Amino acid sequence: MRCPYCGSDDTQVKDSRPSEDSNSIRRRRVCTVCGGRFTTFERIQLRELVVLKKSGRRVPFDRDKLMRSVEIALRKRPVDPDRIERMVNGVVRQLESSGENEVNSDQIGVLVMEGLKTLDDVAYVRFASVYRNFREAKDFSAVLSELSSLEAIEDQRK
Repeated sequence: MRCPYCGSDDTQVKDSRPSEDSNSIRRRRVCTVCGGRFTTFERIQLRELVVLKKSGRRVPFDRDKLMRSVEIALRKRPVDPDRIERMVNGVVRQLESSGENEVNSDQIGVLVMEGLKTLDDVAYVRFASVYRNFREAKDFSAVLSELSSLEAIEDQRK
C-alpha cells in the first residue's frame, strides 16, 4: 500500500480488524520511510472479475466505477448512503457468486437497474437513459410507463 504522505510503497501493518460493516478490513499502517501513519480499508474479493464490453474489449471489474455510476444517478436524491452501499455490495456479490470470471456489461447494467428501481425512481430513469442510450423523449415515456405499470402491480399485491 502506497504512503499518502511520501508515496513510498514500503509500509507496515500495525493493526488489522474488521470494519464496522464487516464488508472490509480496517488496517492501521505506518510508512517505514517517512514514519507517517494512515488507515486503509480493504475489501474482501471472492474472485477476479473481467467485464466484457459491447465493443468486445475485456477490462478488469472496478467496484469504484460501479459506485460512481450509481452515485451519479442518485445525485441530489434523498437516499441514505448506507442503502446505496448495500445495493452496490449486493450487485458485486451477485456477480462474484455467479460462478463466472467474465461478465457482460449488460448483465451489470441489469443488476444496477434492478437495484435502483428499489431505491429511487428518478435515479432509475436517469441510469436507464444512459444504459439504454435514450435518443428521444418517447424513450423516457416508455420507461416511465414501465415504472407506472410495475407500481400498479405492486399496489395490487398489497
